[in-house]
Amino acid sequence: MPNATTETTDITEARLAGMRTLTVRHADHPTIPVALFYPTKSPTKKMRLGPYAPVVSFNGVPDLPLKGLILLSHGSGGSQLSHVNLALRLAESGYLVAAPQHPGDNWDDRSLVRSETYFAERPRQLSRLLDTLLADALWRDQIPAGRIGALGHSAGGFSVLALAGGMADRQQVLHHCEVTDDDQLFCQLGGDPEVLAEGDAAINFDVQDMRVGAVFAMAPIGVVFAPDSLKRISVPTHVVTAEIDAVLPPKYHGNWLRARVPQAEFEEVPWAGHFSFMAPPLVQLMSAVGDPGEDPPGFDRARYLLRLEQQVIDFFDKTLA
Repeated sequence: MPNATTETTDITEARLAGMRTLTVRHADHPTIPVALFYPTKSPTKKMRLGPYAPVVSFNGVPDLPLKGLILLSHGSGGSQLSHVNLALRLAESGYLVAAPQHPGDNWDDRSLVRSETYFAERPRQLSRLLDTLLADALWRDQIPAGRIGALGHSAGGFSVLALAGGMADRQQVLHHCEVTDDDQLFCQLGGDPEVLAEGDAAINFDVQDMRVGAVFAMAPIGVVFAPDSLKRISVPTHVVTAEIDAVLPPKYHGNWLRARVPQAEFEEVPWAGHFSFMAPPLVQLMSAVGDPGEDPPGFDRARYLLRLEQQVIDFFDKTLA
């Protein structure tokens, strides 16, 4: 795996990626297992972790200082390692990356997905992770003030945009799924009309976290947001979408957001599919919405991910400086 380089700082030279685990505990909520990636100069080796084999120094000594902290939110049904390539490159570049396995919305547990609290609870899990890191004896004094970003894919893309100020509107989703017949994967997994209609009207969907200073969203859920709430997004925001997204049709998600978040940077990736932003698994992984290792014909995921990795590093280097 190539080491990240930069022309603007010396602290990334000869840095490798360390990895360790963290558990977020809260009296009123499920525990959150987290993979932490960070810069190190300790020896690395390839580790087989489920369907991935990252080159890391497990429990290696952190090489300080850090550039900042990046919260990394996987898509629905994913895991801490769904974007391990991005985590490694960011760590090699000097960032602490915190990748949670979202309770109730991961490969092993989908219990939260059809809950009326889904669109409030998912981003709040990221805020609880941030609370834990900022209180952790090892990391609290190492995370530079004002240098916290968030990166997410699909439902994770929604989650980071919600941290930036977007608010879910349950009734809007209900109406969308009642009148739309070409967004069925979203409506089956995240917009169940019966669940939404029976939901608690008192749920607070305002999950904005002012500690997050920049967000990067990949193929995010879009139509769930109340349009007026998107005007609250004032932090630097970059959104990449897939031209051939068979999971979240662009007209209801990526392009829908483009028309309503004019202050954000948008980019459509030609020929990319919904899963093209994920680390390629070593084995076939089938999910409720398809194979995460599959791309549209002719799309070179390995080549694109190299560009995406550098793009993400450059974005956070610029916006969190």
